[in-house]
Amino acid sequence: MVVVILAVGVLGGIAGLHGLWAMGIWFPGGDEARLARRVAGFEGMRRMPPKPASLFVALVLAGVAHVLLVRAGLAAALLPGWIYGLAIWGAAAVFLGRGVAAYLPGWRRLTPEEPFATLDRRVYGPLCLALGAVCLGQAV
Repeated sequence: MVVVILAVGVLGGIAGLHGLWAMGIWFPGGDEARLARRVAGFEGMRRMPPKPASLFVALVLAGVAHVLLVRAGLAAALLPGWIYGLAIWGAAAVFLGRGVAAYLPGWRRLTPEEPFATLDRRVYGPLCLALGAVCLGQAV
């Protein structure tokens, strides 16, 4: 249960960052180009993804946090149970897939910008694997 609460806190923080980016607040990083190199890392990328995309990611991450809370019995379900079952398996697959991608040469060729490439291997990839494991634990 503690692991779920920690994961929900992490998801909330990441959702909050995406919410800031959806509002054009380039934190952390100071300016858009620097932040894009830090959090997206695609070759030559100097602009953040579109604001609606950041808002969408923020909402999805908040939704995953809610799903984790429901699956752990820490929050009331707002939707039918099968939706939570499908959502937790989907979240596990996405996080685990993204975590594995951090170590694949093909992904590195797509996202070579520093400091993203280093952060991806040291922080983002392991974090995605951990979140995927928590989701998987709540799925089974």
